[in-house]
Amino acid sequence: MSDATSAGQRPRWWQDAVIYQVYPRSFADGDGDGVGDLAGLLSRLPYIASLGVDGIWMTPFQPSPQVDQGYDVSDYCGVDPLFGTMEQFDELLQAAHALGLRIFLDVVPNHCSSEHPLFQAAVAAGPGTPERAMFHFANGRDADTAPNNWQSVFGGRAWSRVSPGSDTDQEWYLHLFSPQQPDWNWRNPAVGDYFEGVLRFWFDKGVDGLRIDVAHALFKADGLPDAVNADSVVDGLRSNLHVSDQEDVHEVYRRWRRVADSYSAERVLVGEVNLDPHRAARYTRHDEMHQAFAFAFVKLGWDAAAWAAVGTELEAARREHGAAPTWALENHDIVRSATRFGGGERGALRARAGLLAVLGLPGGAYI
Repeated sequence: MSDATSAGQRPRWWQDAVIYQVYPRSFADGDGDGVGDLAGLLSRLPYIASLGVDGIWMTPFQPSPQVDQGYDVSDYCGVDPLFGTMEQFDELLQAAHALGLRIFLDVVPNHCSSEHPLFQAAVAAGPGTPERAMFHFANGRDADTAPNNWQSVFGGRAWSRVSPGSDTDQEWYLHLFSPQQPDWNWRNPAVGDYFEGVLRFWFDKGVDGLRIDVAHALFKADGLPDAVNADSVVDGLRSNLHVSDQEDVHEVYRRWRRVADSYSAERVLVGEVNLDPHRAARYTRHDEMHQAFAFAFVKLGWDAAAWAAVGTELEAARREHGAAPTWALENHDIVRSATRFGGGERGALRARAGLLAVLGLPGGAYI
């Protein structure tokens, strides 16, 4: 039995919903300081509702040094003063619900900011301490050679020395993105407990869903072995399978699904799972996430045959586990479709046509 429906039943709201992505910093400035904020988004909620969408996905507005546009989170349960206050978020959530809009937030479980208090405590505690077990700390092969040959998504090695030149602390820490984004060690049960608290914090507030960043990369291969191709740069965490799609990750989403299902009002989990369609589909089994983004369309040009082939593959993969496809033409990581489809008037017309095509496909859409 799928999450979809048995014969004659209406789909659950998220199965064919249209969700509008908002990057708060550039969306609307409510206080005139030149930076988009919660007040600005609040003022535009009636406009967004008038578009006929079902909800909003808000990219991170939690406290952050903004090294990676907010995806380096230093406090998962707060609001960065750059964007406003928690009271303003509560007001925004209430207003959105009054307009019939659901609210999705980003959660970033693969890594945090190097300014997160738990990472700061780990650095201060020193080698071999429980604090360091929350992250991936390891001795290098020598003072100048990292523990393994893994490469960062942002270029260069995925390891940094904790205290370069120190004789007493020769450990390195893992960061699949920038050095200011240390990776959590999900093999430590304390990390899972910590993130359950994060989920419950936002669900208790009434948030309708969470978009899970880099959802497939939480677990790294036991022993942190070298990658086969030492020179490869991780491409969306697909080319180095030591750092993505480990079987252990599925138990995390089973746990999170149990948390979501414990609420009387439905809470939805949507994953950023940048894998081949049939691998990504496994993350939407009946007891894991509700949805995972179908990424192939964001890389396509203006080619009807390619659209048809990719769409057929994506839908077939999702149906393997009973989950409706989740379509997207673009997001905050890529060039907008109007530019991708040729730019100018032609690109704009093609982007509108592409959006119309996506909205006509079965399943949900994120725009």
